[in-house]
Amino acid sequence: MPNISNASAPRLKKNSELIRIFKMLGRNKIAVFCLCFFLFEILIAIIGPYVAPYDYTAMDMTSMFQKPSMKHFFGTDDLGRDIFSRILIGARYSITMGLCAVALSTTLGLIIGSVAGFFGGQTDNVIMRLLDVIQALPGMLLMIVLSAVLGSGFFNTILALSVNGIPATARMLRAQMLRVREAEFIEAAHSINCSRTRIIVQHLLPNSISPIIVQTTMGIAGTITMAASLSFIGLGIQPPIPEWGAMLSASRQYIRQYPYMIIFPGLAIAITVLCLNILGDGLRDVLDPKLKN
Repeated sequence: MPNISNASAPRLKKNSELIRIFKMLGRNKIAVFCLCFFLFEILIAIIGPYVAPYDYTAMDMTSMFQKPSMKHFFGTDDLGRDIFSRILIGARYSITMGLCAVALSTTLGLIIGSVAGFFGGQTDNVIMRLLDVIQALPGMLLMIVLSAVLGSGFFNTILALSVNGIPATARMLRAQMLRVREAEFIEAAHSINCSRTRIIVQHLLPNSISPIIVQTTMGIAGTITMAASLSFIGLGIQPPIPEWGAMLSASRQYIRQYPYMIIFPGLAIAITVLCLNILGDGLRDVLDPKLKN
């Protein structure tokens, strides 16, 4: 029989683990549907400008406040702009902000948590106290302050949104690493003089990352909501960019006379957040070691 080399064995184990995760996730039909729906939204965000029936900036004063119809699926706003087209384009900004802000906060949280969890001692103590200072401030208040300091805009909003998620990711990874670093395979890595970077990247992180994946998925949902909140109070994306929160803000004064103007952007946010939360629950069930067979 052919022998499996040392290099191929970890690769086969990793591939089998991924297959197991996909198989177990496939048993949760609702989570799979939510994953497919979110991927569809990402696709819409990419091709939105090419499939939108109208230009999202085109104003038609003769078509103001038209109710949903076959000509305008979601109706028109106070400037005669097609709401359906604006929601399609708005997906690009809302979803991108959620993904980019969570990616940035997760990356920084992984770096900070890895350092704190691996070295421990005084280094861990200093880092944790700094994170305590950040977490002592209410998340929404911190983002409002950062948005006011940095100014409105797409990239500034992403920076403001990302800061709030760093402490939670760093703390969770630190807790996982404090548990994993006492394992025998870590002692074996130290005994053969593996570098600290290699131990963190190749041994500690892969065995500590499962809770971070679940938190990241749910973090995207929360970040999309926070981004919409900032835009709603005028600190995030500014008109005429049709970000979903900005659309809600612009339509709030017409909520009684023309409720559809606020219903459809609100549904876009609610459905996206719901799908991500359900997907996060499904991933949690799959990645929870207590539920593995």
